[in-house]
Amino acid sequence: MLLIRIGMSDVDPLILENREVAMATETLSEPTTLPRVTVRAESPPKKPNYESGRLPQPIEYPDSDGQPMAESDFQFEPLSYAVESLKIHFQDRNDVYVAGNTFFYYEEGEPSEVVAPDVLVVIGAEKHKRRTYKLWEEPKAPDFILEITSNSTRNKDQGAKKGLYQFLGVTEYFCYDPTGDYLDPPLLGYRLDNRFYVPIAPKEQSKSVVIVPSQTLGLDLRMDGREFRFADPQTGLALRNFAETEAARLQGESRIRELEAQLAAMRTQESN
Repeated sequence: MLLIRIGMSDVDPLILENREVAMATETLSEPTTLPRVTVRAESPPKKPNYESGRLPQPIEYPDSDGQPMAESDFQFEPLSYAVESLKIHFQDRNDVYVAGNTFFYYEEGEPSEVVAPDVLVVIGAEKHKRRTYKLWEEPKAPDFILEITSNSTRNKDQGAKKGLYQFLGVTEYFCYDPTGDYLDPPLLGYRLDNRFYVPIAPKEQSKSVVIVPSQTLGLDLRMDGREFRFADPQTGLALRNFAETEAARLQGESRIRELEAQLAAMRTQESN
């Protein structure tokens, strides 16, 4: 048998080209296996890295809104009197806290949930200076709140604030309208009864005098003309503010000196 070797150079180039195309076609027709793609699960929220020394920033509860207090004499004078006279009245009790225009935060973690009553009294809270009153750090909500209302605050005082104080369990809520523009009578009181406010019946009410009792304070709130006072329900004597208390003290000392001088004069006459 005769074997004939044919070199690559003896092969027709066209045949080689057709062969390469056929091989390429065969390769593409085979099933292709795609690489596996790993789907990453969503990462959980990062926890504070205490080891890094970077602690979460504490929530701030401002003690001021940065705005000046814009009160007329009609609002400022009864407000100032109420705070001062109640502080003097309860000065011997370490479990009564009295404050005025203090920010009252009532929901932890929510600095926007704040109100600033004109006068608040808490019976059962330690007496010490506070920047703000935070409900979750104190034994309870205020027992007594007084708002010195005006035409610009009437809607809040009789609406949103009243509902909020009722919800928080403020035992007594009083409103005083010093100009007598919209409240009739100008002095109103409410007391919680089965978690809802009911009006407190005045002890006396006329065109010029309104007296409403506060069971919580053990005092009467009295409006006589345009003058607002707290009064002892037994004696009817009005509580004094700081200036009035100091004036009474000086007057008492002066009277004592007069009596001492008169007594000394009498003794001199007797000895002669």
